[in-house]
Amino acid sequence: MPPVTSSPMVHETVAALRADIAAARAKGARIALVPTMGALHEGHLSLVRAAQAEAEHVVVSIFVNPTQFAPNEDFDAYPRDTEADLRQLAELGVNAVFLPRIEEVYPAGFATSVSVGGPSAGLESETRPHFFNGVALVVTKLLLAALPDIAIFGEKDYQQLCVIRQFVRDLDIPVEIRGGATVREADGLAMSSRNRYLTQNDRARAAALPAALRAAVAALEAGRDPQAVRAEATETLIAAGFVVDYLELRDANTLAPVGTGTTAARLLVAAKLGTTRLIDNMAVAWPPATGG
Repeated sequence: MPPVTSSPMVHETVAALRADIAAARAKGARIALVPTMGALHEGHLSLVRAAQAEAEHVVVSIFVNPTQFAPNEDFDAYPRDTEADLRQLAELGVNAVFLPRIEEVYPAGFATSVSVGGPSAGLESETRPHFFNGVALVVTKLLLAALPDIAIFGEKDYQQLCVIRQFVRDLDIPVEIRGGATVREADGLAMSSRNRYLTQNDRARAAALPAALRAAVAALEAGRDPQAVRAEATETLIAAGFVVDYLELRDANTLAPVGTGTTAARLLVAAKLGTTRLIDNMAVAWPPATGG
């Protein structure tokens, strides 16, 4: 971990961010970007540490992106704690923070969109059809504003990571996209800014989600029928009080249903506990060693 010398430089405009990065590049620094929506937790900080292992100049962006929220979603209520975020980033020795206002990212007259396909189909898009186009738009803007050598995104949002890799490749954006492993609480729950929405009772029950995933992964890798495994895991979650949006086994690279060409798989889930929607995923060795 780099020594803490001062608080990170905070930039509110693209021009200031680019000037900061240009100065760092002039000194021969490699640039890494960690895009976030703030409310930072250990999952985010693990991505920052991974960036610091790869680059001399690390920029963390904090921007709650309105274009990925539907009118009935929690944009206004999304947790924000900029003071705590900056304190944590200072403790890690982050070089710069990009903290733009909405008007900087989407100025008056803004009229452009980014439409994505491929791995965006299904899963999250079934209930949030607006989501990935909003993500693609803001991530494209962030990558073009900073043009870092690498950008790191968490694997907890696995479909999002696949979508970002797809459009960065399709649009020839010269940035290497890296995934960072999901960081979990002691009981296995994936860390998320939205976990703070859980009531005390729901938080105690939330560990059933990763437990059901782990059991399903073990069954799949043992060669059990995927449809039966999914049905059992879904029933387990419903019995624990969840409302399941989806629980799907997909090709880890394309997010298409697993097939004869699948060499790695991913089990992905989204489910509500009370009013809080949780997502998670786990890798599945594929095809199973048994050949099933």
